Amino acid sequence: MNFEFTSEQNLLRNTVRGLVDKEIMPNIGEWDRAGKFDPAIWKQLADLGLMGVCIPEQYGGSGMDYNALAIVCEELERGDTTFRTAVSVHTGLNSMTLLQWGTEEQKQKYLVPQAKGEKIGAFGLTEPGAGSDVAAMQTTAVKNGDHYVLNGQKTWISLCDVADYFLVFAYTGDKAEKHKAISAFIVDRTWEGFSSKAIKGKMGIRAGNTGELFFEDVKVPKENLLGQEGEGFKIAMAALDNGRFTVAAGAVGQIMACMEASIAYCHERATFGKEIGKHQLVQQMIAKMEAGYQMSRLLVYRAGELKNQGKRNTRETSLAKWQACDFANQAADDAVQIHGAYGFSDEYPVERYLRNSKAPVIYEGTREIHTVMQAEYALGYREDKALNKMLPAWEEALQYN
Repeated sequence: MNFEFTSEQNLLRNTVRGLVDKEIMPNIGEWDRAGKFDPAIWKQLADLGLMGVCIPEQYGGSGMDYNALAIVCEELERGDTTFRTAVSVHTGLNSMTLLQWGTEEQKQKYLVPQAKGEKIGAFGLTEPGAGSDVAAMQTTAVKNGDHYVLNGQKTWISLCDVADYFLVFAYTGDKAEKHKAISAFIVDRTWEGFSSKAIKGKMGIRAGNTGELFFEDVKVPKENLLGQEGEGFKIAMAALDNGRFTVAAGAVGQIMACMEASIAYCHERATFGKEIGKHQLVQQMIAKMEAGYQMSRLLVYRAGELKNQGKRNTRETSLAKWQACDFANQAADDAVQIHGAYGFSDEYPVERYLRNSKAPVIYEGTREIHTVMQAEYALGYREDKALNKMLPAWEEALQYN
């Protein structure tokens, strides 16, 4: 087992960190207060080849491994959750799902421009009454000749107003059959009957674009069905394996951001005649951050290595997502505590870290869902079977380069 990064991975980390330090850190406070999503950062990420970092070069990507994607997400969330979320949705939930399940024609039409960063992809699963309970969705797609007629609503959709293409899940059969009647579709925002609306007043990730999607008799060509009818639930779960992986990696970056801010403040602030870092209870909080950072990082790269080998990783990714996000939430809470009254002000970034840290504990599988999953694995109630389509192992992807 090798824990060393390659020279290529170290270069990638330094490149993303440089972008974060130069372009995001000086501006994110203003963007957060204004609730502004800055598309200029997106273009810079695309110019660096980061929007398709783990997509084979054959399909417009950079052809790096899945842990390279983790590095990108970790460094971006060190700057702000907003930009990691964009990569999670565009690359993790959408592009990697197209790579895994799409036809060659679908990959050439949709995956290639997304991997190049020319087009933006998003993901539409959650509905007002359907979150953890996917089968409760109400969106339908009724086949009519050479197309499907899509009707329904999605909510809490990242990149809702800026994405070009969406992976949308809908019932194509009897709802009584639940998961077996759900299918997946590639939807273009330019089609008649599609609209979106941003959600205002969010607790965190305020610089991100999040909102609702509406489908009113949207005609979806039958060639835009992803996989087969009835495979939508399997496709959604495979997508979440990828999305959760990026969320977990991002949480590692947020823990690092909390540590960096707290350590700097520990050396800056003095009480009772010494730096606050000399006080043992403060040291305890810093130690917890360090432990959480190291443990979370190991869980993330363990899941990434399974992806590199083309192996099912639902259990490992779930554990990484659950633990890393909980550690990040605790680190942000402790960072505010270390900063005292200043932690309650946006003069320092830690209050933003705390607000941002709550959403990942909820989305892409709540803390409670992952707790149940891990218990069921341990008890033998849950067992993963190999999907009929898996992400290509990294070594196999290299043959395209």
